Amino acid sequence: MSWTVFIDYLDTILFVIIALQVFYIFIFASANLIRRTDDYPTAKKLKSFLILYPAYKEDEVIMDAVHSMLSQNYSSAHYEIVVISDQMQPYTLKQLRELPITVLEVTFENSSKAKAMQFAIRSLPRKDYDYVVVMDADNQVEDNFLTQFNNCFAAGSQAIQAHRKAANIDSDVALLDAVSEEINNSIFRRGHERLGFSSALIGSGMAFEYRWFSENIDKLTTAGEDKELEALLLKDHIYIDFMDNVPVYDKKTRKEDQFGKQRRRWMAAQVGSLIHTLPQLPAALINGNFDYADKIIQWIMMPRVLLIGFTGLITLLVTAFQWTICLKWWAILILLIVSLSFAVPDELVTKRFPKALMKAPFLAFKMFLNLFHLRGVNKKFIHAAENEK
Repeated sequence: MSWTVFIDYLDTILFVIIALQVFYIFIFASANLIRRTDDYPTAKKLKSFLILYPAYKEDEVIMDAVHSMLSQNYSSAHYEIVVISDQMQPYTLKQLRELPITVLEVTFENSSKAKAMQFAIRSLPRKDYDYVVVMDADNQVEDNFLTQFNNCFAAGSQAIQAHRKAANIDSDVALLDAVSEEINNSIFRRGHERLGFSSALIGSGMAFEYRWFSENIDKLTTAGEDKELEALLLKDHIYIDFMDNVPVYDKKTRKEDQFGKQRRRWMAAQVGSLIHTLPQLPAALINGNFDYADKIIQWIMMPRVLLIGFTGLITLLVTAFQWTICLKWWAILILLIVSLSFAVPDELVTKRFPKALMKAPFLAFKMFLNLFHLRGVNKKFIHAAENEK
């Protein structure tokens, strides 16, 4: 085989791999632009909620989060807040115990959100809640949060993901983190729901039927608990609703090293989920479980930062060394950029935005290096307080 033929084969294979991912993003990013009202009728009955806050060394943020949930316009008799405290300070625990909530103390050798939730479900004496809500310790919500969830469940939902939004965009990294999350909201939540597919979960601001959750929580084994929950739900043919109009304000990391650690853990969780579920893809397609098949396909895809980095790099290399075949690469790169622009909300395109984008190639390179250091990463808790250190 001549060198030219080899290059042509390699070019074709790489182009097909990249193009399939770009077209996938384009389809759902375009669907994200479809506007509709997602208000649900007012529920006739107040259901009971268990609200879980797994909190690993979260002394700096947990009080604001709990006060936010205590300010609901929902009857206090119909929801219970439980903080699962792992290695928090005595003063924080004293403050928490002065509030009308339940505090559980745990100490794990390798802490994770999954272990904290499993402990709570096993330890709480009450077992007759209707629904369970999972929050992060730095999340804050508006006063109609539970009312909106109750309305959605009353309309027939079995699993819900709220719209997690940035609570801060006060650094270049925080802004990029916020943009990344909104791109995922647009493509994997809003865009998917607009085309009839389930929303992706995101780890907090999510709610489930209590009975299903309590029966399945012990099946979680990693720090990628949201992906494990997605797989369990979709295998059970349970649709995940996206409540676009219900914000959960999430604190974004300000520092590059924490951004990298977060993404490293997320990539490890994605790779672990893919290894576990990929053999089930043919059966999901044959059985018509297209939500589950779509989820597995999502986990095959590269993270968006790496995708645009690889596409841009290949386009430049092809242009420099084999310009006669570069047009299709420029076309797919432009389509990717346009697709991602569909997914970024206008309010995040601030004066800081162009400067923040300058850091994206460096962060993409660090994410690429993280691909070689994923072993064991998805067994550990990532907590908001680290972002301030």
